[in-house]
Amino acid sequence: MQSIGIAEAKNNFSALIDLVEKGEEVRITRHGKEVVRMLPVRRKPVITDEQIARELGQMDALHATIRPGAAVRALRDQGRQA
Repeated sequence: MQSIGIAEAKNNFSALIDLVEKGEEVRITRHGKEVVRMLPVRRKPVITDEQIARELGQMDALHATIRPGAAVRALRDQGRQA
């Protein structure tokens, strides 16, 4: 991680971009306080659309197997009467 003031960042912006592209985190400060954090963009998604679809399908299958018990039904019915 590198911390740099605004004036220096302005003068060395291209070099900072190069650092970030290489995976470095750069923090830009004003009067010693962080105002900007530059992070590299992830090139690949953390999870694919296929993985999301598979997980959602598994959740739907699980929800289909769950049946509310007597206590849940009693609370639901009590709420409807109120």
